[in-house]
Amino acid sequence: MKKRLLNFWFDTAPAERLAAFRIGLGLFSLGYILPRIGMYRQIARQGADLFEPVGVFGGFSTPMNAGMFDALLFLTLAANIAFLLGWHFRQTGPAFGVFLLALLCYRNSWSMIFHNDNVLVWHALVVGFTPAADAYSLDAHRRGRVGSLLLGSSARWQYGWTLKLLMAIATTPYLLSGIAKLAGPAGLDWMTGEIMRDQVATDTLRKIVLGTSSSDMIFGLYNLPWLFSGFALMTMIVELGAPFALIKPKIAMTWAVMAILMHIGILLVMNITFRYQLTGAMFACFFPLEYPIGFLSNLFKRRGKQLVS
Repeated sequence: MKKRLLNFWFDTAPAERLAAFRIGLGLFSLGYILPRIGMYRQIARQGADLFEPVGVFGGFSTPMNAGMFDALLFLTLAANIAFLLGWHFRQTGPAFGVFLLALLCYRNSWSMIFHNDNVLVWHALVVGFTPAADAYSLDAHRRGRVGSLLLGSSARWQYGWTLKLLMAIATTPYLLSGIAKLAGPAGLDWMTGEIMRDQVATDTLRKIVLGTSSSDMIFGLYNLPWLFSGFALMTMIVELGAPFALIKPKIAMTWAVMAILMHIGILLVMNITFRYQLTGAMFACFFPLEYPIGFLSNLFKRRGKQLVS
């Protein structure tokens, strides 16, 4: 039993797979923060009476001054770029995870709490403290490391357990959400789809009253209760089936695709955007991305040699 458990958690994976996830995470976080710089700076300059600290700022009674926040924002962006490039990763990897945690906790201390930031931060923290820059990085280039995907020489447990942990972090919120639905007042009746139908309609009406954007699809779908029964069933399969994604690679990839489709449905029907999930960046750890990246890399190398010759 102990051996099976160890093999489960410490399965081997190539350095290139973890590095590919690092790059995807780094690109997403950079694309997430850059367009919001102005908004973040504006929020941090609001009146202190609007400051309700959460997370690592939970013990603070007053907000930091604007200059300190700007410094935090600059350091997060600088560490993000170093994280993405894999430059001095032993220092910049952990720094980025910590800075991102601080930045998003501070941002959430000024308004509603955006729970969809949680997985992104946990992923950044885990990757930042692991050897995620042993491939596809400036550090690896400096050391002259060459990956050998075909021979599998770079597959080690140090990369495999990190990916397994990233997958566990990604699946946990879905499982908790599914349990919460069944543990609520509706219980198993939630799976009939009627409660989901009412929730979607209520959310749409609230957005109309507040003048925010809503999806027009609900007006056509509301009179199709059988469709919401299907939506509810798929939701429960994705949420309660999340732990099974950790068992085998094929199950993991199938579950990840189903989860992405679920989020696309949420976007179309409710106009709610889960960016980390919808871009696929969160689910990259479920796929062997080293193969397409390795194929493209070898293709470019061959083309380069042909041009030189």
